[in-house]
Parts: sequence; structure tokens; C-alpha cells
Amino acid sequence: MSGHSKWATTKHKKAILDSRRAKSFAKLIKNIEVAARMGGPDLQGNPGLELAVTKAKKTSVPADNIDRAIKRGAGLTGEVVDYTEIMYECRGPQGSALLIECLTDNKNRAASEVRLAISRNGGTIADPGSVSYLFSRKGVVTLPKKDLTEDDVLMAVLDAGAEEVKDNGDTFEIHSDPKDLQAVRDALKDAGIEYDTDEAEFVPSMEVPLDLEAAKKFMKLVDALEDLDDVQNVYSNADLSDDVQAALDSE
Repeated sequence: MSGHSKWATTKHKKAILDSRRAKSFAKLIKNIEVAARMGGPDLQGNPGLELAVTKAKKTSVPADNIDRAIKRGAGLTGEVVDYTEIMYECRGPQGSALLIECLTDNKNRAASEVRLAISRNGGTIADPGSVSYLFSRKGVVTLPKKDLTEDDVLMAVLDAGAEEVKDNGDTFEIHSDPKDLQAVRDALKDAGIEYDTDEAEFVPSMEVPLDLEAAKKFMKLVDALEDLDDVQNVYSNADLSDDVQAALDSE
């Protein structure tokens, strides 16, 4: 398994265990507002908005909240939605690297809170470009294996622009160019294959293995960052082995 996949799995479990529904809702709503502001309120003519709404529905965001977010983002309520995207780069335990993706209406607040969370939790702010070169933007779709083989999945999505299908134990992970993410989703639907998540993510070109103590520090750092309202996503090249993962889960 790749470090990206294991860490993504860890985050998914943590999200369930921690029940951060309100936090998750707020981030999904923000994505809808931004997509509506950029491309208008029509889902058919705005693929970014359609994707944001689909993700919100998958996470059980109420329909009324989604509708209000679309209208607010598109300027139909008279409110002004003005978010700025900022990416921070960070060095974590044992040489691990993190990309922190923010969406904020106050750049000074975001910068101050991110820097404070990093410095208080064993990380170090990195110079722009010193970490980001380790990552590539990819469309990532994860799906449960069930009775599927790697060839089954590959045949379903190859013509849709999929670059790679990775075997991650209990799941498969499909990588593509971000612009092909919608086509990959549609191909899976056409083949009758259910998927769990679909995101445009920053995927590391190589992973850094962490021992248990470093993994504990790493997760503390990630938790502190993800608790910030302005942080939308945290990406890392940390690799948690099966033994380290089991030890974390047992605590």
C-alpha cells in the first residue's frame, strides 16, 4: 500500500470516529459556494458545482443547506462570497512533507493560525516550492474490492483517462489527470461499479516511512491543522506501515 492510501484510510476512519460532521459540512458548503461563484448556479453547465454538490450529498449535507450555498455563492441572495486559496508547505516528523490547502476570507488569520498550529505541534514551515515539488495533482477515486479484480477496474476506466489502478489491500485506487475525474466516475457508473470517494488530490511521488513515535507526532500535527476553519485539506507523503497503523488504532 502507498503511504498516501494508508494515510487516507486513517483519515477516513478518524473522521468517522471523531464524528466531525459539522466541520465536514462547513468545508463542503464552502466548496459549493466557491464553485457556484466561479461557474454559476446551474449544475448541468457547471461541472465543478455538480461535483461539489455530489460530495456534499454523499456526506448527508441537508438539501436546504446545499441550495442556500448555491444561491449564496452565485450572488442570488445579495451576500458576497470571496474566498482566497492559499497553499502552505510544511516539514513534519522524520522528514515527512505536508501540503496544507486553505480556503479563506481572511488571509492574515489563515496564515497566523496555520503557522501557530505547525510550530506548536512539531512541524516547521517550509519555503514555497521546497515541498510542493514532491507532489502531483491527480484525480483519485477509491472503491471497495468486493469481488472485483484489478483487471476488472482497469478495463472499466482505461478509456476514460485512468493512468493507474493501485491495489491497496481492501480497496482499489484509481489515479487520473484531474480533468478526467468526471469521466472516470461516469465509466465506473456505466460499469455498475460503486466507488467510495472521488477527489482531486495532491499525491506524493515517493513516501517517507514513519516509526510509531513519529507517527503519533504526525497525527497530532495533522489533527491540529484539520481543526482550523480555513484548512480544507492536508496532504502528506507519510507512510504508515501495517504495524504502526495497528499500534495507532489500538490507542
